[in-house]
Amino acid sequence: MARHRVTWPEIQGEIQGHSEAIFSVAFSPDGKHIVSGSEDKTIRLWDAETGDLLRPPLEGHQGSVSSVAFSSDGKRIVSASGDKTIRLWDAEKGDLLRPPLEGHEGLVSSVAFSPDGERIVSASGDKTIRLWDAETGDLLRLPLGGHEGWVSSVSFSPDGKCIVCASRDKTIRLWDVETGDLLRPPLEGHEQSVLSVAFSPDGRGQTTEGR
Repeated sequence: MARHRVTWPEIQGEIQGHSEAIFSVAFSPDGKHIVSGSEDKTIRLWDAETGDLLRPPLEGHQGSVSSVAFSSDGKRIVSASGDKTIRLWDAEKGDLLRPPLEGHEGLVSSVAFSPDGERIVSASGDKTIRLWDAETGDLLRLPLGGHEGWVSSVSFSPDGKCIVCASRDKTIRLWDVETGDLLRPPLEGHEQSVLSVAFSPDGRGQTTEGR
């Protein structure tokens, strides 16, 4: 079986280890570590300078790991999976911090921490977004709906006050974190699915990727 890898041609070369396709990668806030999530159902943590695997793979998901992210202090990793769950890990020890967050009725496609690390937002094939308390795992409000296709990507604004999400229904939506209200009519213009979305560093704009 071919070994899937991440490549930095002029920096590190190839980092190998996953046995199936890699769906998500992220740097730690200090840039020293890389976390990756794969179709092989594992999460791996790497030394960004040497490419060494820092510990045995994090295991527990029963489906492909579709999205991974570090908390802003680099101490936690959140992962999303096709098994419809979200898991929170200790980035240093590799321990699961609490039971999986459950509630989505479809695969969880994207997950992110709020800038202060107190909340987690998740997007799903069930066409909803959910907001969780990162400490307790409690669902903070009813799922945010409205999309007519699965939600493929989700991100917090730099100030943590807004959430932007992208969907296969070709639209982008902007939500108020505190109230759960839609801040304006859906942004339209893409002719096919919107697969990824992110805020600009100053929070005044968003960038999107579609197909």
